[in-house]
Amino acid sequence: MPLMSSFTRLCIFISLIFTMTIHASNYTQEDNFEQTLPAINGFWKQGEFSTFEGVNNIRINYASFTRNENKECLIIVPGRTEGYLKYQELAFDLFNQGYNLFIIDHRGQGISGRMLQNPHKGYVDSFEHYVDDLNHFVDNVVTPACNSQNKPFLLAHSMGGNISALYLTKYSEKIQAAVLASPMIGINTGGLPVWLGRSIINTRVWWDNNFNDESNYFIGQGDYSNYPFEDNALTQSRIRFEFFKNTYDVTPELQLGGVTNMWLKQALIARDTIFSTLNNITTPVTVLQSGADTVVDNLDQFEFCEQLHKAQPQSCLNGKPQVFDGAYHELFFEVDEIRNPAIDAVIGWFNQHSNNH
Repeated sequence: MPLMSSFTRLCIFISLIFTMTIHASNYTQEDNFEQTLPAINGFWKQGEFSTFEGVNNIRINYASFTRNENKECLIIVPGRTEGYLKYQELAFDLFNQGYNLFIIDHRGQGISGRMLQNPHKGYVDSFEHYVDDLNHFVDNVVTPACNSQNKPFLLAHSMGGNISALYLTKYSEKIQAAVLASPMIGINTGGLPVWLGRSIINTRVWWDNNFNDESNYFIGQGDYSNYPFEDNALTQSRIRFEFFKNTYDVTPELQLGGVTNMWLKQALIARDTIFSTLNNITTPVTVLQSGADTVVDNLDQFEFCEQLHKAQPQSCLNGKPQVFDGAYHELFFEVDEIRNPAIDAVIGWFNQHSNNH
């Protein structure tokens, strides 16, 4: 085969640069983040922000962004400590990709109602309450607002991945396809054997129930506090880190501290429930794994994908998560080299399972 001419090489190079430019222009980039903020703020002001009454009369806040031109509906299910206010950049990017968006603030976090005297404590009576709130949201807010040929898609992060997996074991028929990003299928025990962790947690919950007014923080946990970019395990993007930390600083009601004994107990119960009812998940599901994640248990993600793929071959292709090497926990707040392909993977999965393509 003859060697390529210099002209051919130049054409290929220009084509690659053009392709990269088109790709980069699809989403907000770090180098134009500040210049894009006015557009993001303008987009955000056009949203609808409302509430509904969740389980046990807890106020659940949510945000929605719709326009007639958008042909698909997408539910975003945030992770622990998060609220919809944190998702402004991602919402802006996905909305511009043709999705009508619906974002829920879970009970006990975001700007939804808190359940304990100390609002910083991460607490829930049962993860099933998260599921019930999400189901109400889908039935009474999302579905009535959607005129898509598809059922809504679902994108979940971290604890939202646990909640969504539980939700799909009950209500798979309501979701077209789902992406679980860095899902908290299981908690990271820091090397502590799970059986020992369960024993310690159950003992502390018993003590709380008998001797304390409300569930206490687990060992080493405490109220919300600021920490520098250099100490964070969430993202390697300084500009995105500073943006969402500033959002928390100027909106104190967003702030949430560590987890309580009861939250941990319920998280372990939720993990067991997911694996025991996993065969019920008929929705096509893929898992995006952060390769350098130290927040959740990546081994549980592999086990989840392996078992789900055996039961439902349309999910977790090859029985494995899609791994993003070197990524910290929050894929959609990461540096562009990670974030861009992660969003591509989300949209690609939804396109693959869309009736509109």
